[in-house]
Amino acid sequence: MTTPIRHAARLCLALAVSSVSGCAGDNAAKPSTSPESAPSQENTMPHPTYTNQLAGQSSPYLLQHAHNPVNWRPWGDEAFAEATRLNKPVFLSIGYSSCHWCHVMEHESFSQEDVAAILNEHFIAIKVDREERPDVDAIYMTAVQLMTGSGGWPLSVFLTPDRRPFYGGTYFPPDDRYGRPGFKAVLKNVASVWASRQGDIERDATRLTDVVRKTLQSELTPGDATPGPALLDAAMVALVPNYDKTWGGFGGAPKFPPTGSLAFLLRRYKADPHPATLEIVTHTLQAMARGGMYDQAGGGFHRYSVDAQWMVPHFEKMLYDNALLSRVYVEAWQVTGDPFYQRIATEILDYVLRDMTHPEGGFYSAQDADSEGVEGKFYVWSREELIQVLGPDEGPLVADFFGATSGGNFEGDNILHVPIPRPDFATQRHMTSAALDTILSTACEQLVAERSKRIPPLTDDKVISAWNGMMISSMARAGAAFGIPRFVAAAERAAAFSATHLVDGDRLLRSWREGVAGPSGFLDDYAHMANAHIDLYEATFNADHLKDAQRLVASLHAHFRSGDEAGFTFAATGTPDLLAASRPMTDGAIPSGNAIALMAMVRLHRLTGDEAMYDGARAMLDAIAPAVARQPRSFAYSLLALDFMISSPSELVLIGPRDAPATVAFEQAIRRRFLPNTVFAAADPATVTADMLARIPLLRDRPTVDGHPALYFCENFVCRQPVTDVDALSALLGP
Repeated sequence: MTTPIRHAARLCLALAVSSVSGCAGDNAAKPSTSPESAPSQENTMPHPTYTNQLAGQSSPYLLQHAHNPVNWRPWGDEAFAEATRLNKPVFLSIGYSSCHWCHVMEHESFSQEDVAAILNEHFIAIKVDREERPDVDAIYMTAVQLMTGSGGWPLSVFLTPDRRPFYGGTYFPPDDRYGRPGFKAVLKNVASVWASRQGDIERDATRLTDVVRKTLQSELTPGDATPGPALLDAAMVALVPNYDKTWGGFGGAPKFPPTGSLAFLLRRYKADPHPATLEIVTHTLQAMARGGMYDQAGGGFHRYSVDAQWMVPHFEKMLYDNALLSRVYVEAWQVTGDPFYQRIATEILDYVLRDMTHPEGGFYSAQDADSEGVEGKFYVWSREELIQVLGPDEGPLVADFFGATSGGNFEGDNILHVPIPRPDFATQRHMTSAALDTILSTACEQLVAERSKRIPPLTDDKVISAWNGMMISSMARAGAAFGIPRFVAAAERAAAFSATHLVDGDRLLRSWREGVAGPSGFLDDYAHMANAHIDLYEATFNADHLKDAQRLVASLHAHFRSGDEAGFTFAATGTPDLLAASRPMTDGAIPSGNAIALMAMVRLHRLTGDEAMYDGARAMLDAIAPAVARQPRSFAYSLLALDFMISSPSELVLIGPRDAPATVAFEQAIRRRFLPNTVFAAADPATVTADMLARIPLLRDRPTVDGHPALYFCENFVCRQPVTDVDALSALLGP
């Protein structure tokens, strides 16, 4: 890493201002996220007469800046052509609608006429929604991380007119503050250095761009590791020492939900049922769901916890977090049978259906952390307020259950949490658990109704293909496992929404909002939607979903492959407006698109017998194995695919009328089990078609037994004698 360090030092030397100590590396760490440090929105409203070129966009994040006095332009050739014509550097600002510090910088700087005057005179200002253009964000986030050692949003990057980065950071205060340079001073200095030393900047930009390109392509490096059981064992060894035995999760504050690691550990427990492995998962899932990071009244998880105890969250809610987490809670219920996990998963999905679903069925992207200019204001309560809403009889009880005190635990108010588990609290109060559950259920409904009278956080109501796919998968899996038809129906409606609004010919689109489609889809859009259709097939046995999954994976091979290199590029090959191509393998806030594509391919191989799917997945796992061995925690979702591939996955085939009692009993018995490395196909013999048999060869030559529904247990496409007795399942599948 000496090259990026030397490079960053050169840039700091070139752009340093005498009034500021430190350099670009200091800009990565943000100040306290306390609402006290954020300015009130009422004091910084933009001038109503300003309208810039963002006004015609559909992204809520871009529209938040459409009336700034800054002459913002959307990302595109026109903006860079203007920068070239005027020989001005580009100021690129990247964020998203629910980003707290993006709001702070917008209010402090972009809404202010003095800042806008500098930007408009000396720069071409471009605004990007990272959720619409994750490909652009990945390139310039990499550049800032190379320069500063870390990154975040808002991302603030200075570019040459031909898109090469040369300086950047994250949040800048308007004036020198928090030990970091003020934004106005940075702008003036960059403009001055551009005018006097443009040649130096051009040379440094070329060097940095070369490093960015190499970094984005460097995840696959040679090594001796091979994809096998030893790799899974090594990943366990690397993961477990970081477990926080006190509070659950891994490492210290801030704590993000370790969803991929928990899913991996559940699979390790399935293979080797050691109680300590399961304890890591259950302890973490219970601690997260009892903490303030979980919305105790309304359901759903906030983004992360700023402390190690899961108490104080960063209050934004992201669709992808709730999709991934609900899936793990479903799996924990399948492993343990504990109704706690079923309740949390159900509450998460009901929150999404209530607050995050378009009338036509698509799922919205996010909800903001802020309301009325204050982070978390929508979600916190005083003890007195709780008692007033719930009444003098049950109000004190519920307030005690949620740990609400007169002094509060957050800026004088209370973040609701559960300091004592429900069964223990019921025992202390000499109540039955059922009675407490009834009181809490009614109380939460009342609190949600009362909370709805407050000014709510902004909901980013654009629908993103990848995140929609994640939630479709979770809805389908939960509905099938719990026997809750409304979740499966919601998944089907969302898939129909995607087919209507997020498809252009044989291509997926990234996003849609209010009738306006976003850019072309990316790797993770195709991969997550492919898995969503596989999950919908296994929930409904509608073979059209398998056809859709196969079509999406075929599109990945057609449009996202570059030469003979393993894996897929993030953007379609030949995308014209990118400085560099990336081939992401590691997980970030969401799973690696290549990891999810891997899972789709290994599942489709088992369902359809398509050997090309297996060969492609195997080649990718062979290529990434050395990187996984070096840094297994960054490849959790690839490890899930590896576990599937090498675990002698089984195929279950159920033949019988869908509404026959025996068929229903078989389905229920299978779906309640944790069978992560199993595919499930079924058909009513009266409705099997030639196309269905061609698409799903597992169904061929699978008759009922004397007219009774039959279950075939197969491994590597070789099936045992069918069983007609549900009680015989335990011998085949385990308890």
